[in-house]
Amino acid sequence: MTDESRYEAVRSRDARFDGVFFLGVRTTGIYCRPSCPAVTPKRENVRYYPSAAAAQRAGFRACRRCRPDAVPGSAEWNVRADLVGRAMRMIGDGVVDREGVSGLARRLGYSPRQVQRQLTAELGAGPVALARAQRAHTARVLLQTTSLAVTDIAFAAGFASVRQFNGTMREIYARTPGQLRSAAPRGGHSRRPAEEGAGRPATTGVALRLAYRGPYAAREVFDFLECRAIAGVEETAGAAGTRTYRRTLRLPCGTGVVEVDEHHAGDRPSGREPGAPGETSGWLDCRLHLADLRDLTTAVQRVRRLFDLDADPRAVAERLGADEVLGELVARRPGLRAPGAADPHELAVRAVLGQQITVAAARTLAGRLVAAYGKPLPAPDGGLTHLFPESDPLAEAPLSELGMPERRRATIRTVAAALADGTVSLHAGADRDEAERSLLALPGIGPWSAGYMRMRALGDPDVVLPGDVGVRHGLALSGADTTRSAEWRPWRSYALHHLWQVAAGGGR
Repeated sequence: MTDESRYEAVRSRDARFDGVFFLGVRTTGIYCRPSCPAVTPKRENVRYYPSAAAAQRAGFRACRRCRPDAVPGSAEWNVRADLVGRAMRMIGDGVVDREGVSGLARRLGYSPRQVQRQLTAELGAGPVALARAQRAHTARVLLQTTSLAVTDIAFAAGFASVRQFNGTMREIYARTPGQLRSAAPRGGHSRRPAEEGAGRPATTGVALRLAYRGPYAAREVFDFLECRAIAGVEETAGAAGTRTYRRTLRLPCGTGVVEVDEHHAGDRPSGREPGAPGETSGWLDCRLHLADLRDLTTAVQRVRRLFDLDADPRAVAERLGADEVLGELVARRPGLRAPGAADPHELAVRAVLGQQITVAAARTLAGRLVAAYGKPLPAPDGGLTHLFPESDPLAEAPLSELGMPERRRATIRTVAAALADGTVSLHAGADRDEAERSLLALPGIGPWSAGYMRMRALGDPDVVLPGDVGVRHGLALSGADTTRSAEWRPWRSYALHHLWQVAAGGGR
C-alpha cells in the first residue's frame, strides 16, 4: 500500500485494514486502527506503522476509543512462511516471554542479530518490543476482566517487575493500571469496536471478545468442530445457532478449559452504527479458565488459530470468487473459515487415526485413545475429563485398545516419537516445507496425512488435497476443476472447505 491508499482507508474507516497497519497522529500523540470512529486527522499529521509495537516505539499511546492493540492479527502472518512470518507466529504464541530472544532465534535457526534486524526492518520493532506490546495488551485484559491483584497481573502478563509493568502501562495507555481497571465496562453492551477483553469481568475465568475481520461463517465452523469433537477432550452444548464449544488445553505453564459461543456479535462495520456502509467485523465471546494466568496470551492465540480468526475473508473471496464454480460457492458462504488446531501434536495423531476411514470412525478411535492414555483433569468439568495424550507415552504405547491394524498403530507410535524427539516440528513458527518433508519421510505418512497436518496444525492457508474423498466428491457435485487450483493460490485451503461443504450436502 502507498501512503495515499492508506489515508483513503483511514478516511473511509475501512475495517478491512485493521491490523494490517496503524496510524499515529502527530498532533495528539495517539495511534489508532484505520477504522477508528474519531474525527479523521489531517493527512499531514498522520504517520503509518506496520505494527502496534512500532507505533509505541515511536512514542504514540493507544487510542481509548478504537483500542488498536486488540485488532485481529494480520492475515499476512498466516500466508508468509519466511523468517518474519514464522517469528510473528511464535511471538504470538509467547515464545519470547518464555525463552527470550535467544530461544526465538534458536527455534528459527538464525542468530538473534539476524532476527532483530529483519523484524525491525519490516515491522519497525524487534522481538522484545513486539512481545512487550503483547504483554501490555494481556495485562489490560486481566485488569478489565478479573479481580486479581495488580501485582499478580503484572507477573501473570510476563513483566519482570511491578515497576516495569506500571511504567509500560502508563507509556502505552497513558493511564495507571488502577485507572485502566476502573475504566472497564461493568455491564450491558460496549459501544467500542470488537476487542479482546471488552466485556464485563467474569466471575470465574477470563471473559474475552475474540475479534475477527469481515463476515464469519460461525455455523459451518461449529459444525466442523462438533462432528469431530473427541469425548473427554471436547464437547459442544446447545442447539445450532446458540452452541458453545468447550475443550481442554495443554499449555506451557499448566492446563486450561476454553469455551467459545457460536452466537456471535458484530458482522457490522467496526466502530459504526448497524447498517452503515463498509466492511463488517465482529467477535466471538470466549471464556478461559486457566490453572496459571501466565498462559493467557498463548491460550488466546491457540484459540484464534483453531477458529481461524485472523483470516482475511475479503482477500479469499476476491481470489476464489474469480473461479466460475468456486465463485458461486463463496457467494453462498461468505466468511467460511479453515479451522486450525489448538494442539498441533494432537492434530497430527488425529490425522493418522483418520486415514482411510470416516470422520465418525476417527472420532470413536480418538475417544478410545483419550480414555486409555489421556491425562485426567484434577476434576471433571462437565463432559471434559482429560487432556489429549502427550507424544512421549504414545511413542511406547501398545495401542491395543484401539482395535485397529498393527501397521496403523505403528504409524501412530512413529509419529509420536518423531514429535517427541524433535524429528518433526509442528510448533507455531515451524518451517512448513521442512515439516512436510520430515513427515513424508516417516513410514505410514503419505501426501494426504502430511497435507492435512500442514493445513490444520501449521495453519497453512494454501494446501490442496486432491486425493481426499470428500474433495473428490465435492468436485464431482460442483463441477469445479482442480487443474485450475494454481489460480486459487494462496487460499487453496479455503477452496477445500468449500468443496467439503458441497460434499456434506450444502452449497449445491
